[in-house]
Amino acid sequence: MVDPLPFITYTFVMSITPGPNNVMLTASGANFGFRRTVPHILGIVCGFTVQLLAVCAGLSALFNRWPALQSALAWVGAAYLVYLGFTLLGLKGAEARAGSRPVSFLEAAMFQFLNPKAWVMTVTAATLFLPRELGPVASGVYMVVVAEGIGAPCMAVWALFGSSLRSLITAPRGRRVFNGTMALALATTAVMMVR
Repeated sequence: MVDPLPFITYTFVMSITPGPNNVMLTASGANFGFRRTVPHILGIVCGFTVQLLAVCAGLSALFNRWPALQSALAWVGAAYLVYLGFTLLGLKGAEARAGSRPVSFLEAAMFQFLNPKAWVMTVTAATLFLPRELGPVASGVYMVVVAEGIGAPCMAVWALFGSSLRSLITAPRGRRVFNGTMALALATTAVMMVR
């Protein structure tokens, strides 16, 4: 019998704590609102699901064989976070926001393959919690249902948190301070990813 509690606990802790996805969702919620951030959340869900299933099917063996591949992905992911941070610094007011847009569904899905925290989550989950006794299909479904049943609401919390800050950052100075803080958080995350 599979005991889901350890996997649920692990997934909750990894999903609710700050990381690249949650920082980006907070910034998107604050700058674009929750509704315009939903495609970003759905993109993360989709990308992470594909990643998790691939790792459960044996993709993690590639990283064991070629560790430089994981390192290269971390550098590309870090560069993308720095780029997003610079984008945030450029958002000034309603006129600038009109020309900008939130991260798209496809961008969010693809980012999961550059996100070291997502790789750590999927590789650890497949290594420690994959119930092989259920068979390949049922164990994959189990992993996705638990991971996304916990992860998606945690992501929504971060996006809603950002959205709740919208009224506080309507003034240009408040927006600059918030976007600067989020850009710094993304840059810090990028540095942590490649250390």
